[in-house]
Amino acid sequence: MLESLLTPNTIAVIGASRSPGKVGHEIIANLQNGGFEGKIIPVNPSAEDVLGLKCYHDLQALDHKIDLSIIVVPRKFVKPAVQSSIKAGAQAIIVITAGFKEVGPEGAQLEKEIAQYCTSRGVRLLGPNCLGLINAQHKMNASFASQMPKPGNISVFSQSGALCTAILDWAVGRHLGLSKLVSMGNKADLSETDFLTALSKDPDTRVIAGYLESIGSGNAFIKAAEAAASQKPIVILKAGTTDAGTKAASSHTGSLAGTDISYGAAFIRSGVIRAETFEALFDYSMALAMQPLPKGDNVAVITNAGGPGIMAADAIENSGLKVVCLSEHIAAELEAKLPAAASVGNPIDVLGDAPPERYVDALNAAQDDDNIHSIVLILTPQAMTDPAKIARSVAKNLRGEKPLLVSFMGGEDVMPGREELVASSLPDYPSPERAVAALKAMTDYANWRHRPARIVTRFPVNRRRAERIIARHIRAEQFQVNEVKAKEILRAYNFDVPPGAMATNPEEAIDIAERIGYPVAIKIVSPDILHKSDMGGVKLNLVNRFALRDGYDLMMLRINQKMPKAKIDGVYVEKMCDRGREVIIGMTRDPQFGPMLMFGLGGIFVEVMKDVTFYLAPITAGEALEMLKTTKSYKLLTGVRGEIGVDLDSIAIGIQRLSQLVSDFPQIIEMDINPFIVGPIGVDAVAADARITLRPI
Repeated sequence: MLESLLTPNTIAVIGASRSPGKVGHEIIANLQNGGFEGKIIPVNPSAEDVLGLKCYHDLQALDHKIDLSIIVVPRKFVKPAVQSSIKAGAQAIIVITAGFKEVGPEGAQLEKEIAQYCTSRGVRLLGPNCLGLINAQHKMNASFASQMPKPGNISVFSQSGALCTAILDWAVGRHLGLSKLVSMGNKADLSETDFLTALSKDPDTRVIAGYLESIGSGNAFIKAAEAAASQKPIVILKAGTTDAGTKAASSHTGSLAGTDISYGAAFIRSGVIRAETFEALFDYSMALAMQPLPKGDNVAVITNAGGPGIMAADAIENSGLKVVCLSEHIAAELEAKLPAAASVGNPIDVLGDAPPERYVDALNAAQDDDNIHSIVLILTPQAMTDPAKIARSVAKNLRGEKPLLVSFMGGEDVMPGREELVASSLPDYPSPERAVAALKAMTDYANWRHRPARIVTRFPVNRRRAERIIARHIRAEQFQVNEVKAKEILRAYNFDVPPGAMATNPEEAIDIAERIGYPVAIKIVSPDILHKSDMGGVKLNLVNRFALRDGYDLMMLRINQKMPKAKIDGVYVEKMCDRGREVIIGMTRDPQFGPMLMFGLGGIFVEVMKDVTFYLAPITAGEALEMLKTTKSYKLLTGVRGEIGVDLDSIAIGIQRLSQLVSDFPQIIEMDINPFIVGPIGVDAVAADARITLRPI
């Protein structure tokens, strides 16, 4: 825990100022105005008092120890201030001052020295270049933010100080309470990993929300986030979602992966709820802080207008949740209470003239029905509608067993109702779609919390055989592993690979083909040709020796025309696979989070539509199947319009074997099995082509 930082009894402010508007003045004022009950010690060699408090010229004049030091002096004085703070007993230090690694190498070096000095003495450092922190439960505003939130149960950490002030203003404007608000700044010491761990154990925090631009250690983050998310929800807005630079990738997997995708995969693994926008960050946090988690996917919609009800139903279905009708006997009881024109289907339409009692009847019906897991309640302003009374009645009759998310649509007319919802701790959204998005986040998190234990299967393999091939390539500085050797590695990991061999002339090719049987495919083998099809380096369905010879000669002619300087090792002759659905599985190694596995359908789905999904290795059988389900084209695998579905388990096993291979060999930085041909149930998937890229030493 970080008691000296989050709940100090004695705070020194080095750089305290008598001038309003100065950071050192505003921090003292905020501590006083926030009601901080501990001791505040201003430090300024040129002042006798600050805001009525005795001011010390330096900390050495103190006759007692401090818990927390807040430093707001110019950069050149920061290191001496840190040293004197530690001598005075500080166990935590906040450096507000900017001008460190964000401005260049000199600042970066000074920041490193300060962090190392603190670490060597067991002192925790927040910042530098930060806004400070607020602990509303402790009545402590140790920041230069202008507002103090009321105590609540949402804690926020942010890499951006400016976003902290926006979060604070938003929370105050919505009368939303906060527990902690932490500006991390440059994260020289304390980072998101530390605050995830600390806040997960904080009894005053029910939901952890965060804004991140980067993560210091991928593995440490996943470990801390997974442990924290097992205790309470984590909602993170991750900025910097595009690759600023050009990624030199030789595989489909590498070219489709990016920085943002790796963060998404890490969040999925660790149970973090990802917010795509600033609004979503608090939409999700509010719902999670105020309502219980749903126990299933079934949602009831209660509305006083048809159109918004349809909007909600569409959003529910599109999100993967389910719109289900009330049980027959409950629907009959509700129908007896509502006007004849009302609808007890789903959405439940209580009509535009609905008084509070009608909303309560519908709410009670949804709460009574065990088949309903969540409720979305919508109100639009009509001349006869009293939003405030309806809000109070709904809040009074809510049992707290199922989540209720409310959308009072409109502006001025529904404002009294929104104020009542806030007072009753009911999450309110301006549109049904935003309410449903929050409900989807809650449901996904609930499902993650109830996930089965992660058991990663280890298959019996010939690891030594793969190790020899990889070591040979690295010694020879051959970092692109050709199809022939890549398939040897796959065979070592018990992938089903078609029989084949390499030939260096047409006669050898014919001998191989007649040994393994026609029809065959031939593929060029060259370290200079990565994308064989683009260069005319693939010929398929060669049914006899004459077709094979013609195909061989034509291939060599075209490659010589397109790439006359390419080094040609030979031609790989391979038995043609049975027809099936072509998919791609692959891996790219992210520098932060390690091997990211990729799955997608082959052909246009990967080339044009980029319909792929990523997951971090190592992977379980359940997670591998979940990868398939998250693609838009998943239904094609299960069979549509009379087509027979494919063996999904064989794809999942292939992904798991790939996961084991790339986990065993960190030397592999990119890999594709494309196409991975999958047939009907009971037929093993076949690795028809493969490419591996190794890491240069």
